Amino acid sequence: MRAQQLTGKQKAAALLVALGPETASAILKSLGNSEDIEMLTLEVANLGKLPSEDTERVLEEFYHILQANQYISTGGVQYARELLTKALGLEKAEEILHRLSESLTALPFEFIRQADPMQILNFIQNEHPQTIALILAYMKSEQAAMVVSGLPSELQTDVATRIAQMDRTTPAVLREVEKVLERKFSAVMSQDFTNAGGLKSLVAMLNSVDRGTEKTILESLEEQNPDLAEEIKKLMFVFEDIVLLDDRSIQRILREVDTKELSLALKGSNDEVRAKVFKNMSERMGKIVKDELEFMGPVRVRDVEEVQQKIVSIIRTLEERGEIIVSRGGGDELLS
Repeated sequence: MRAQQLTGKQKAAALLVALGPETASAILKSLGNSEDIEMLTLEVANLGKLPSEDTERVLEEFYHILQANQYISTGGVQYARELLTKALGLEKAEEILHRLSESLTALPFEFIRQADPMQILNFIQNEHPQTIALILAYMKSEQAAMVVSGLPSELQTDVATRIAQMDRTTPAVLREVEKVLERKFSAVMSQDFTNAGGLKSLVAMLNSVDRGTEKTILESLEEQNPDLAEEIKKLMFVFEDIVLLDDRSIQRILREVDTKELSLALKGSNDEVRAKVFKNMSERMGKIVKDELEFMGPVRVRDVEEVQQKIVSIIRTLEERGEIIVSRGGGDELLS
């Protein structure tokens, strides 16, 4: 059977054979789905012998598909088309992208992800807040942070709320929004439901903006939607982020924390966090906490998480008072 006559499953089987037993075994283990493993194993068993030139064609096709995926993830479908065309010619490039089209779901507003943030700001600032939220949710967090920082303060809060409360967006809605915007930019159509937005998306964005923008958004949210503001605060700084603080800040935090609660919090932490905390304790306090840890015994995960969150709340309070500095992107450069 010639390479061009092989089905997709047979090509996958041929690839496994060409890669050798150790690599093939590792790939099969990573699949997880027992039905997929059984299917591929059966295809390998039924494959028979392939001429070396056909095996090379299967490997070459696999390599080109990997290349195309990498190009798409780096710069989008159009970027992949341009590079593949230069390397392989237009016909071959279109063939590879066509093969990927069934499994590939390009991100909506991909054309905006490649644009300058200031151009995006000028382009979307007069759009409806829901449209702005939808676009920002599909952008890189660093890029979205620069855009949201340039929005008027009242619009920042509205957009932040809409991003946090966003869940799933249907292809019809995405297509309609893209259709309106395509007069100025090229649009990429999504053929399936896609997840974007939500608390994690908003937190990633807020972690990248300057402190002033973050403060404005959170203060407004505390007035308009205190529950949402609290959820965002919980996600913005987690206990393990203590390792990112400077020694002076950690020493200030430790003065506010009960030793028993600190011991419980450290019970569920990693070695890096423990080392950072113990480094900033007095010898006497360090011995007390280590003794507590040694004789503590099993504890409930919920209890550990509660006391860790309590310490995180202390950190945020001290930051709001200006007693410690939590590093952020944007406007947190230090002056000596």
